[in-house]
Order: sequence, then C-alpha cells, then structure tokens
Amino acid sequence: MDVKHTATQIIKYVGGKKNIRHFEYYATRLLFTLKDNSLINIAKLEALDRVIGVEKSDQCQIIIGNGSLSIYDELLCQLSDLSDHQQDIDGQDKHWGADLLDFVMSIFQPLLPAVASGSILKAALLFTSMLGLTNTSNATYQLLYVVAGAPLYLLPILVAITTANKLKVNQIVAVSLVGALLLPELTTMLSEGAKFMGVGIENVPYASQVLPAILAVLLYAEFEQFLIRVSPKPLRTFFAPMMSLLFIVPFTLLVLGPFGYNMGSVLSAGIFWLYGHIGWLAVAILAALLPFMVVTGMHKAIVPYASATLTKTGSELLYLPASLAHNISEAGASFAVALKTKDPHLKSTALFAGISALFGFTEPALYGVTMFNQRVLYGVMTSSFIGGGIAGFFTVKAFTLLSPGIANIRMFINRGHAMNFTWALVALAASFVISFIMVLVIYKEDKISEAVKRAQASETTLNSPLLGKVIALSDVTDKIFSSSMVNKGIAIIPENGDLLAPIDGVISILFPTQNALVLTTEDGAEILCHIGVDTVQLSSSYFSSDIKQGDQVKQGQRLIHFDLEKMKQDGHDTTVICLLTNLEDYEVEPHNISRKVVTSQAVLTLMPNEQ
Repeated sequence: MDVKHTATQIIKYVGGKKNIRHFEYYATRLLFTLKDNSLINIAKLEALDRVIGVEKSDQCQIIIGNGSLSIYDELLCQLSDLSDHQQDIDGQDKHWGADLLDFVMSIFQPLLPAVASGSILKAALLFTSMLGLTNTSNATYQLLYVVAGAPLYLLPILVAITTANKLKVNQIVAVSLVGALLLPELTTMLSEGAKFMGVGIENVPYASQVLPAILAVLLYAEFEQFLIRVSPKPLRTFFAPMMSLLFIVPFTLLVLGPFGYNMGSVLSAGIFWLYGHIGWLAVAILAALLPFMVVTGMHKAIVPYASATLTKTGSELLYLPASLAHNISEAGASFAVALKTKDPHLKSTALFAGISALFGFTEPALYGVTMFNQRVLYGVMTSSFIGGGIAGFFTVKAFTLLSPGIANIRMFINRGHAMNFTWALVALAASFVISFIMVLVIYKEDKISEAVKRAQASETTLNSPLLGKVIALSDVTDKIFSSSMVNKGIAIIPENGDLLAPIDGVISILFPTQNALVLTTEDGAEILCHIGVDTVQLSSSYFSSDIKQGDQVKQGQRLIHFDLEKMKQDGHDTTVICLLTNLEDYEVEPHNISRKVVTSQAVLTLMPNEQ
C-alpha cells in the first residue's frame, strides 16, 4: 500500500487542501470538516485502495480498512500548514451537534457495565419478591438491594471519572472534587442550612445526579490549565489540586449544583402549570420529556412533589403514571433494538437494558440505547406520550411511591378505584407495544458503524508479551533486526523474566535453546518472540519453557521464563524482540513506542494485505 499516494488522493477527492477546515482520526475513520461538501467525489474516494466506504453528512467520514493510522500520519505531514487555521470556521456552522454527541457518548457509554449490573440485580431482586421467593424485610435481601443501588448512588463519581478521562485531566482530583458532594457530613450540613462565607447553600441531593458532576469537572479542566500556567514548578504538583478543591467545591455547592437542580424545578413548575390548565395532556407531555429529565437527573425535582402529594391525598396522578409510560416504553424500544441489531454487543446491552426498564430502572436503556440513536429516542418519546396520555385521560393514580414497573404494578391497585388498575395496565401495554413496533420499523443500523466493524474485524492486535519499555526495532543493537525488519515489529526492554503469549495461537516453532519461539495466530500471522540479543549460545540454565511445540496457547499465558538478573549480571543484552515473520501478508502498525507498558496494552496491530 502506497500510503503517501493514498493520502494525496484523499486530499484531492475531498476538494483539495483549501476545502479542508479540519480533519481528525477516530478508530478506523478519517473525519473531515469541509468548507463545501459538494466538492466531495465519493465515487473516486471509494475506489481508493483501503477505503471501505464514505459517508457524507455534516462531516465527510472516510472508513479505512487497513493502515488507517498510517494514512492519518501522512495526512498530518501533507496538511501540516492547516494547523494554524483548523479552528477557524469563519463564523459558520461548527458542527457542535456532532461534538456534543461525541462528548456525551464518551461520558455515559463507559458507565453501562456498572449501571446495568446494579439495575439488573435490583430487577432480579424485585422479580423474586414478586414471585414470593424472597421477603423484602429479609436482611440479606435488603443488603443486596443496597449493594445493587451503589452504581446509581455513586453515579456522580463514575461520571467524574469518565468526564476527566475525556477532558484529559487528573481523574483522582476530579473524583475528589465530586466525591466531596456525597460526603455524609456535607449532606447533614446542607440539610441543616449550611453557609459558606455568609452565603446560604441550597440543599441539593447530589446522589445519582450527573449534571453537577459534569459541570464541576468541566470547570476543573479549565481551572487546572490556569493554575499550571501561574504556579511555580516546585509547587505545581500539590498546589493545583489544592486550589481546585478550595475553589471548585464551594463554587459547585453555591452555583453549579443548584443550577442543574433548579433547571429541573423550573421544568417541573412548567409541567405543573400545564397540568393545572390542560389536565391529562400534561401527563403525556411529562412522559415524553422524561428521557431527557432522567438522563440529567432533573426528574428528582418532581419527586418531592410526588411524595408530598401522596402524603397529603393518598394518591398521585402526574409523575408516577408518566413514569410508568416512560419506563415501559424504554423496555419496548430496547427489546426491539435487541431483536433487530446485528451488533452482538448492542444486542446484549439492549436485552438487559430492556429487562431493567421493565422493572422500572431505565438508566441502562437511556445510556446504552436511547440517547445515542435518534430513531429510538423518537420511538420512546412517541410511545411515552401516548401511554402517558392514556394514563392521564383515565386519571390513573399511584398509591405508593415506587419506581413504576411490572414488579411494582400493584402500586396502582386501590379498592376504592376499581378501574384504576385496569387503565394502568392499558397504559402499560400501549406504551410497550407502540414503542416496540415503532422502533422495530424505524430503527436502522449506523452504516458507518457497520463499516468500522468490518475494518476492525480484519485487524489483529498483539498485547505486550511482558512488562517493560517499548522501543523501536531501529534502536536494537542487533543490525539484522534494526535494519531489514525495522517496520515489522517492536522491541521491549524487560522488567521481569516472564514471556507471555501476546495473542491466542499455536506454538509452531520452539527453539531448542528455549530463547525464542514462533507463535502462529488463527489468521495465519507468524509472530517471532526472541529473548535477548545474541542469546542463542547461552545455556539452558537461563531459560525454561512452560510449553512445547504444537501447544495451543491463550493470550496472557506464560510461555518462557528467563533469568533476567543473571543475564544482566553476565553482561547480556536482555532486549526482547517481537516481530512478524510472514512480511508479505501483513502491514504492521506499532504502538506505545518509547513508553512503559503492561501486558494488557497493545504493542502491534497487524493488517492483512489485500490479495
């Protein structure tokens, strides 16, 4: 593959250098923000070597099969003079929508394993209780229910981690800033009317809230840069974190935290006003808005109203019926996506999110399915509106403050309201069926995602075979390795004496001296792992193998142990070389050069050449 030629042709067919405002690399995609999208020649781009597909929307997205990072590096060279005006958008559309979606996805998608596991455990506990298999007053049940609630309770801290990771700031400091909001002592102080420098602090419940956490870390990211610029180098390590705690936590308590919560209060006030003027239709509107309110935590502003109404009148007919419609709509949409998608990861996510939502816990569905696909979101909002409208029109009332779902459906039963439960079931059924059918019809897989999956599926990633510092083959003292094979592998200066399998495969060759082996992957790539330079003459006392030729091995399995300290003491070069031997079949992309790595980090990507 002529990387330079391919990069030149890409520039040409997106309209030339003068048409490019900005470009970036993401996974196997090259993303171009252009001045005039009409200048894109899609047919010519798709005919280029290694280009799998092209998608033109706000950005021109070019999906590269093999060697995408190499092409990006070449583009950086050819477009080096673009850097001065990359951010100059001439006052036109800055495609903030795409950037916002990327930011939101980066924050919420990593939360799914924790949030989904807690929600599924809660759903399982409620299901066993519904079947009479467990007693909710049982100490074990209560302990497990509290444990299941931990991911949602600690959601601000989890969001602080993912936001800090996205913004490339210190995660530990970010967690400290946000974690302060959840301290029991602070919660007590806020409930008793705490003040800061004479200014009263609003009592905001920060548990499960995401907006204050995101705003706090965003502020910290900017504040940290300022502190690094102004603080002396000897003091920088502790001065910046200390000043961040001193400034950002009080500012969050006084401004950022109440801002998000009060936004929910304003929205709630609007819903209450609508309910007073248009009655049942307000239930439908609230149900349709709940996806946005729940994902930001603004729905918590309505909970005190629901609790107070239940205490005063014994029933509630706005928030809880709307929540029933929304929760079940999320379930229906998630099940539809699970049935239709071809992505095994999304199928699994959507299935468990649907089960969780069915029991009243919608966070996995929102963070994993709904908020990142407009068609799913439209389906959920439409079905929530209709289901909420049915509940509102027939004045469905809730008689207990619980999260509405199939396990808690009894919250709508009351002897004095014979038809209330029936209409609650009708609203539930309508929400589920409409959501399921609508999403099943309108949901479509992202073409870009499909192309990316095909590109990524063709690549093979090798993890580091041992702990140490990665260096380029050109830096190895052995001239054979450092010259003819310079672009076909990496070398590692080891910090321990255990050589692990960098990938699943078969030991096709084990040298008699046990200082080297060849591992053949399932795709046919032949990986040579060679311990030390000029070690073929060393005695077997330096090396001991845990495997034999022909063995099937798994990634991370120990293959050879070598006496690192003895080799150093005897003056031998201990550099471990890892490279591809069937050079004609693959392109090789090294990673983490000049960095210390552990065995879970990638050091090579192999990309098969097209035949």
